[in-house]
Amino acid sequence: MMSTKVVELFGLPPDAPHVLEALTHPSYANEQGLGRHNQRLEFLGDAVLGLCVTELLFERFPDADESVLTSLRAQLVNTDALAEWAREQQIADALLLGRGAEGSNLRGSNNVLADFVEAMIAATYLDAGPASARAVCARLVEPRLDLLSTQRARLDPKTELQQRVQALGGGAPTYLVIDSGGPPHDRWFAVRVRLGEDWGAEGRGRSKRLAEREAARLTLADERFRVPAAPEEALAREEPPAESDLAPRKDGAIS
Repeated sequence: MMSTKVVELFGLPPDAPHVLEALTHPSYANEQGLGRHNQRLEFLGDAVLGLCVTELLFERFPDADESVLTSLRAQLVNTDALAEWAREQQIADALLLGRGAEGSNLRGSNNVLADFVEAMIAATYLDAGPASARAVCARLVEPRLDLLSTQRARLDPKTELQQRVQALGGGAPTYLVIDSGGPPHDRWFAVRVRLGEDWGAEGRGRSKRLAEREAARLTLADERFRVPAAPEEALAREEPPAESDLAPRKDGAIS
């Protein structure tokens, strides 16, 4: 049964042509002998979401350079962020899963939920048009963007750790995958950060990139690893963006 809550959340009528396809996980399509599932839509939705968020950031932060915009986009658009939003909106139950996938708890998988959200974004783009897709993408990222703006759009943990270490005379941190596991659809990785001759924290994530970020974040937060904030004069060469550079424009929201 098609979820009224989902179609209303994405601004679509219940009979929108691509909604059922967006709700259909491959496992359900295979069991029911259906010809379509949501992976093609997920492919399109990923591109639509990336473009809409890029456009939003480009307009919202007119003085931010490419590296800052790239960092912001990576924090706003990723598997974990999309899955978290799906859980917050309580739409996971609308996804049509096969019995085997249901028994494997794929409904709780970050990858499955993120694909579902991107497929629904594609359905919105196809059935309601680009303006509606922009509005949905803006609603999806605005709360996280507001939080990042409040925190002066901090650099991602890997960049911050590298700046601190290099400003104190050390070399760039390196990251080593020390473990991994999980089924192909829901992999996880464990990464350890190395600081010269010393080892920092271990981080875990559903991709190598996310595990590296978590290892850097934990290293920065743990006093045992002794990575103090660098003196201001040492960071002058690589000073993070000024708050004024990241101040949102009042007229920059996508409508």
